[in-house]
Amino acid sequence: MTRPISLATSLVALLASSMAVAQVSPQSGSPAASGRTATAPTTIDLDTITVTAARAERSSAETPQSIQVIDRTEIEQQMKFSPNAAAALGKLVPGYSMSTQTVSSASENYRGRDLLVMIDGVPMNTPLRDVSRILSLIDLNTVERIELVAGASSLYGAGATGGTVNFITKKAAEGKPRVTVNTAIRGFTQNIGRSLAPEASVTVSGKVPDGIDYLFSGQIRGAGRTYDGAGRELPSDGLLGQGGGDRYKAGNLLAKLGYDFAGGKRIEFNASWIGFDQDPKYLTNYAAPFARPDRTKLYTGESVLEDTKSVSLRYSDADFALGKLSLLGYYNDIKKRFNYSTFSYPYNSQVYYSFNPLSPTSRDNQTTLYSQRGGLNATIDTSLDAILPGAKLTWGGDLIQEKTWQTLTSGQDVFTPLKQTTAAGFGQLQIPIGERVVLRGGLRYEHFSLSVNDYTRPAAYAAVAANNAQGYQAFVLPALRVLGGDFDYSALTANLGATIKLSETSEIFGGFSQGFALPDVGAFTRRAGISTQYACPVQLPNCLPANRQTISYSAIAPKAQIVNNYELGIRGSYDRFKGSLTGFVSTSDDGVTFDSVTNTMSQQKERIWGVEATGDVTITDAFTMGTVLSWREGRYDTNGDGRLDSNLPNNRIGSPWRGMLYGSYRFVNGMQFRVEGEAFSDRDVAIDLRGTRYKLKGAATMNVALTAPVWEGEAYVAVNNLFDRAYQNPTATSVRNLPNYGWGRTVTLGFRKTF
Repeated sequence: MTRPISLATSLVALLASSMAVAQVSPQSGSPAASGRTATAPTTIDLDTITVTAARAERSSAETPQSIQVIDRTEIEQQMKFSPNAAAALGKLVPGYSMSTQTVSSASENYRGRDLLVMIDGVPMNTPLRDVSRILSLIDLNTVERIELVAGASSLYGAGATGGTVNFITKKAAEGKPRVTVNTAIRGFTQNIGRSLAPEASVTVSGKVPDGIDYLFSGQIRGAGRTYDGAGRELPSDGLLGQGGGDRYKAGNLLAKLGYDFAGGKRIEFNASWIGFDQDPKYLTNYAAPFARPDRTKLYTGESVLEDTKSVSLRYSDADFALGKLSLLGYYNDIKKRFNYSTFSYPYNSQVYYSFNPLSPTSRDNQTTLYSQRGGLNATIDTSLDAILPGAKLTWGGDLIQEKTWQTLTSGQDVFTPLKQTTAAGFGQLQIPIGERVVLRGGLRYEHFSLSVNDYTRPAAYAAVAANNAQGYQAFVLPALRVLGGDFDYSALTANLGATIKLSETSEIFGGFSQGFALPDVGAFTRRAGISTQYACPVQLPNCLPANRQTISYSAIAPKAQIVNNYELGIRGSYDRFKGSLTGFVSTSDDGVTFDSVTNTMSQQKERIWGVEATGDVTITDAFTMGTVLSWREGRYDTNGDGRLDSNLPNNRIGSPWRGMLYGSYRFVNGMQFRVEGEAFSDRDVAIDLRGTRYKLKGAATMNVALTAPVWEGEAYVAVNNLFDRAYQNPTATSVRNLPNYGWGRTVTLGFRKTF
């Protein structure tokens, strides 16, 4: 039976439980308190190695930033509930938004800003046109661990204004071929038959004696219909043009070949393919009170598509004359096709025009993004022991070239075709001071050379609110010629921080870091002349005089932004407890905000701040508990007077409070039971000087999973949203400020085995 749980009660319970966990920890070290036998206490070690923080292997104790490593065990736990990497990050990473539960990561962010996504160090974003469709398509079956570094950074180039995530794929082990099989099938209890979502994955890896090591992996999965907790079918395109979570087929292929030479040298080749194909049945009804399928209108567009290929070649040499050398070359060929949608005031109030006012949406009102990106990264980690024992200098450079364009189904461009060359050099110095303090600081100079082609923005049909029978006044935005050119952007960014060791397993850390990025140029040029200043009456759709039919890129170009990140935290482990507590502030004079009502983008001064905490305690050898908690808020300057006068919109902040509490018990027969409670808060704040508010509703849900050893493998059953709670997904809702309901109760049955 469904049992509503109030958000306030849930958050209080979550906080109280977290405090209890923290209080229990010292006592649980006592055998009397824990009921353990008088054996040596089990110490929890922090993750000791990371490769993302400074482009060279560093222990977390040396890194003055908030770092989180999600290991293979945690990844497999989350795969029982969902194959979507965004869902795992939303639960386990404080500061990351809740997943939209669709193929799109629109409005998902890290500390209110963009997340740079990498697989084995290869960036997968499309920064010239940020379309946020990456995380949901990564195959977690191939991932050994996930490394996250919070805060702005320039060390891997543009895109990491909120943080960096690196998915490290598995490495083949010595010996005969090992085969891992994972199969699962999911369904919504509201309608099991129509919602079945099967998936299967096979990974083969091994190493020839004194020869190559190899890993080959393939995954296929699909999905039927999706339902909310009230039994309503969810739309295929609730986020307007982004793609949904239903009626799709998806696949991944990965091939890795490596060879270790004598003297610490290694060469490794990776090739991967990501495919996705969604076949919506109906268009979406975007009228209030919530997004839903419009069963009166069959979907008439082409399927929603992903076709991404990536290859990379890495050479490393641990005994290079100047230190440890790493050279990485890569190339991405990306194709993403989005949903077809039709005019619907007020949430889809702008479409490409058919020149028929009675049916204003062009048959070509569906776009495909293309991006080709190649790069070369060089990193050298040089020991400075001869000058100062323990000191290290990490240095190198990057050269990246990318082309990005987006077209209607007719082939016509929807923004200026872009080409960018990035050249950067960096140096990162690490100096130990005594036995307890490590200082780290660095500089990076980055130069963007952007080539903007001329193009003609297609004619659009749009509407604004009006006091008439329709409730809106329609107008035409005639085709507009955009004149391009060549533009250069450059900046010197810095970072400086320190860690202070409190004990062998805990430290205080803090520092300052900067990120540099040119924000979503494609989105700005796509909106060239999108204002009533360029509007024509529907009866005179080409009313603009000749001298107003052209606009230059320089008049609409975004400014490159520098984001400053400040943070202070403490992390460590004591006996059976480990945890972290971090506070942060990030600022920018040129932050980017999207207004879904006017379909415009703007840049302004802004500040975001928050607190994040994690905690895990092994209460007994069989019973563990853990929690993830975060709070964040932000304000910005809406009128350019230098004062932060309003709260940032929901698509930047979302629910300020979010948290998860879990407990896991392992029985003597090898079975394991896990319970998760998730909760997020309301948000109801003014986002401009007019007092505009879009309320987000908080909610709480519970998930359970049972795992059992079967046939020398692992069988599992998991239930997401156990009480079938009907709630609004806060991240999906904030994309257009139109309520989108979250998934109802789903049940997963699966089996995993390695042989």
